[in-house]
Amino acid sequence: MPTEANKAIVLRLVTEAQSAGNLDVVDELLAEDFIDYTPPPGIPPTRAGFKMLFGYLRAAFPDLRVTVHEQIAEGDRVMTRKTLQGTHRGEFMGRPGTGRLVSFEVIDIITLRNSKICEHRLLLDRLAIQEQLAV
Repeated sequence: MPTEANKAIVLRLVTEAQSAGNLDVVDELLAEDFIDYTPPPGIPPTRAGFKMLFGYLRAAFPDLRVTVHEQIAEGDRVMTRKTLQGTHRGEFMGRPGTGRLVSFEVIDIITLRNSKICEHRLLLDRLAIQEQLAV
């Protein structure tokens, strides 16, 4: 079933690259022409940018944990709702490390082509994150 295979690819990206910090997996799972439609400021919308983003998250939250709550797949798209949680130790969203535990929910919408991730869209509440980082 292609939708289950697509979900497994996305879950592998989350668990191996985002949560565990194995950035080599990004090159394996993302298409060369990958495009991120919602990168944060200063991050290019490319595969290299996605690796930068994951590295940036791990630098800001060295103990980052990602919990997947649900995945929904239809055709070539996979939606994943997850929570990222970690101790804010490094710069994030313009704020230096606070030592606070930060938790935020994310919804990723990923499109796959030929078993490779080719597009990414992200939904998150930036204001809720900034409130947790406020001094």
